[in-house]
Amino acid sequence: MASLASVTLEVDDPTAAERFYSAAFGLGPELRVRASEAPTTGFRGFTLSLTVSGPATVDGFIDAALDAGASPVKPATKSFWGYGGVVRAPDGSLWKIATSAKRDKSPATREIDQFVLLLGVDDVVASKHFYVEQGLTVGKSYGRKYVDFDTAPSPVKLGLYGRPALAKDAGVSPDGTGSHRLVIGGDAGPFTDPDGFVWEKE
Repeated sequence: MASLASVTLEVDDPTAAERFYSAAFGLGPELRVRASEAPTTGFRGFTLSLTVSGPATVDGFIDAALDAGASPVKPATKSFWGYGGVVRAPDGSLWKIATSAKRDKSPATREIDQFVLLLGVDDVVASKHFYVEQGLTVGKSYGRKYVDFDTAPSPVKLGLYGRPALAKDAGVSPDGTGSHRLVIGGDAGPFTDPDGFVWEKE
C-alpha cells in the first residue's frame, strides 16, 4: 500500500513560512517548505485540512493562524457535518480547520487528529484510476464527487474532489492558473498526476 510522508509548500520566503506554521499549527516533519518563484494566481487546486476534537480547538487554531498573519476566508460556523472554517496562509495556501463534533466535550487543545491533503481534479474517476495504478488504495469512493484513499499509517491523508466543489467548500473561486506550488512526498513517486500535481520519492 502506497503512503504519503510529507507535503512541501513552495513559497516566496521559507523562513517566514516556517515561522508562520510553527506559530499557527505546530506541525512536524509532515509539512515542509522550500523556496520557489513559480508564477501562480488564484485557486491553486488544493486545500490542506486539520481535523481536531471539538469547536473550541477549531477556534484556537484559527485564532493562532490569524494572529500569526493568516487572512480569514470562511468564518468558522456550524454545518450539517460539524464545525469549521478556512484561512489563507501568508504563502497563499488554503487551510480548513474542522471537527465533526458540534459541541465541546473537553477543553481546547493543540492536538491535531488528522492532516489531510485534498486535491481538486478535473475528473475524479480518471484521477482515482490513475492513483490506484500508482499503488494507492481507495478507502471510500462517492462516484464522481469524492475519493478518500487509505494511506494509514501515513501522517498525511489524501482525498480527491472535483475542482469546483473543492473551491466552493473552501469559499473561493475555482479560477486559477500557474503552478500548484505543492510537492507531495511518498513511496509512490516520482510522477506527475493528470492535473499537474507533482510527487517525489521519499
